[in-house]
Amino acid sequence: MQHDATAAATLPVGPPDGAVSLAGTEVAALWSVRQPDGTLVDVSFVGGRVAALSPTASRPPGVVAGPGLDARGWRALPAACEPHAHLDKAFTAARFPAERGADLEGAVARWRALAPRVDRADVLGRARSAVERYASRGTTTIRTHVDAPAEGDPLRMLDALLALRDELAGSVTVQVCLLAGWHTPTAVLVEAAARGADVLGGCPHLAPDPHGEVTRVLDVAERTGLPVDLHVDEQTSLASGGALDIEDLARQVLARGLTQRVTASHAVRLGSLPPDRLGPVVELVARAGLGVVTLPITNLYLQGRDATHLAPRGLTAVRALLDAGVPVAAGADNVRDPFNPVGSCDPFETTALLMTAAHLSEREALDAVTTTPRTVLGMPPAGLALGDRADLVLVPDVPLGDVLAGAEPARVVVAGGRVVADTRVRRDLALGVAHRAAGPSTRKTVPVPDQLVR
Repeated sequence: MQHDATAAATLPVGPPDGAVSLAGTEVAALWSVRQPDGTLVDVSFVGGRVAALSPTASRPPGVVAGPGLDARGWRALPAACEPHAHLDKAFTAARFPAERGADLEGAVARWRALAPRVDRADVLGRARSAVERYASRGTTTIRTHVDAPAEGDPLRMLDALLALRDELAGSVTVQVCLLAGWHTPTAVLVEAAARGADVLGGCPHLAPDPHGEVTRVLDVAERTGLPVDLHVDEQTSLASGGALDIEDLARQVLARGLTQRVTASHAVRLGSLPPDRLGPVVELVARAGLGVVTLPITNLYLQGRDATHLAPRGLTAVRALLDAGVPVAAGADNVRDPFNPVGSCDPFETTALLMTAAHLSEREALDAVTTTPRTVLGMPPAGLALGDRADLVLVPDVPLGDVLAGAEPARVVVAGGRVVADTRVRRDLALGVAHRAAGPSTRKTVPVPDQLVR
């Protein structure tokens, strides 16, 4: 297909198994790309946003200033948004003994034993590597929690991630949330806000006084105006008396009249509630306007370890929350650390788990890792609607289910109209009876390294 006004400035994306070559390209348009609904469209960008959208083969309105990509054979999806990461912990699994694993409390103890030996440079290097993986797999926005260790400078890890946030501005958007422990002095929360933390967080379910911890974090949020993202109810069994952190959080948000965004991450206990107990909680969460983040891979790993039968799934009440209109985002949480020894920084790993463990539809799973997280995080929409930020991921034009199952590794990732990553995979296969008779299998897979441009 050729467009008279833009033919000279058209670059072929090429096949999914072709050479990587697009990283760093400023993109003014996409020609013949398939939308999530299956239709083929031409899209033009201005100022990093979608400026025009028209059926393929019709003349695009206006003049496109810059190169367009001939995207035949590719499907465009909104870029993924990771609503809950722990970049300060990423890739530390090799520093721990290869044992059976640990539940939540055991993982916390392992990390706290390591934290005194983790400095700013260590965090920065591992976090940068993790972001490169996220970006190459289609994620252009990340909210990361970061600990405030009791030993040494409590904000050294925060400072590292703030520096990374600034380094990546324009390519990958990073929000940094201070993950205060109950032992963290309130003055540290206030100082974190002064240094530029984007969000305030904590873990009330690990505190001796969960209500007091929720209250303390919200007090600082009111003083600073920052959004809040708390780890809540990250256990499958109910606490003494049936108290729920998320109920306390929702009631306080309503009582205080908070206007900033408040997020409840994990909320695993909701998945264990009977319907008569769950219904009022979900209604309260919806009325308070909370966003909920579910984190299947890590909670499936950590939870239910003491069950002898009928082990819980370790997920929040995803269906009940969605049916009540509560925005439910999904993320990977931890990657290769004491809380999750696996993980690939791939949003389609999360979608596969949402469909299998939470029984979501394809579209619901896709929304949970793309559009809904941006709502929960307070980010402007990204995708293919007019005015959207041009954060997109191009994947092979195959059935959407194949993509969401993680079966398609090829990705071209666009952030604000600029290609930040281009990943392809080439395969050379020799299969069949004749080949097996001739000797050992000659099957081989040759990966092409990811390209990420900051």
